[in-house]
Amino acid sequence: MTSASPRAGHAGSRDLVTDLRGRVALVTGAGIRIGSALALGLADRGAAVAVHFNRSRQGADAVIAAIQATGGTARGFQADLTQVGAPEAIIAEVVGAFDRLDVLVNSAAVMLRTPLGEVSPEQWDMMFALNLRAPFLLSQAAAPHLRRATGGGAIINIADLAAFETWPGYIPHGLTKSAVVHMTRGLARVLAPDIRVNAIAPGTVLLPEDFRPEDAEHLDRTTPLQRPGTPEDVVQAMLYLLDAPYVTGETIVVDGGRNIRR
Repeated sequence: MTSASPRAGHAGSRDLVTDLRGRVALVTGAGIRIGSALALGLADRGAAVAVHFNRSRQGADAVIAAIQATGGTARGFQADLTQVGAPEAIIAEVVGAFDRLDVLVNSAAVMLRTPLGEVSPEQWDMMFALNLRAPFLLSQAAAPHLRRATGGGAIINIADLAAFETWPGYIPHGLTKSAVVHMTRGLARVLAPDIRVNAIAPGTVLLPEDFRPEDAEHLDRTTPLQRPGTPEDVVQAMLYLLDAPYVTGETIVVDGGRNIRR
């Protein structure tokens, strides 16, 4: 969790959104990797957090325990978001448990290496169901509740640097993340002015567990900032977007400058 404390607005200003006390946030895929960091970051600013997970129950339990250990509020919600009806059901469960929803963070996703010639229809359908269909349907189901949020609701979609670069072994993944960027712009247009919708496209902030050391060193050398990022960098981008009342429809790339090499 971050060490920063909630900030109070100065005289004559409105309260800053990143003081999230009294707000409820749902983070999908919050039991692992970046999703867990986002959940902890929201709790650190005072939000009650709905921790969604599918198979990562142990990780979700650890996130909930960490939040509760510091006096925060968190509850777990299990769902396979690729299943028809699951996105709508989990929104109903969260609102039923907390009686409101102020922030939706669509973090749950899958990244599979799928070289051309080896992509199966099952892989394609699963990636699109989780990476694209689920966040769209979650946003659609959450919208009526987010419209009632104090000061306006917010949706944060987690895209990927693959939305802007061509990765030969990950074409379907890149397609889903490119679509997430377009979805962000479309939702921002139709949900304004009551709900702001933005996205974050992380670069090298968490490497796969089987990533080779020499490949990691190559990434560091070819990144303008010459170092990897951390999940905390993504958390800071999320908090900025929650605290930027005149920003909607945008995607912040958090990649140490890799996207500007071209």
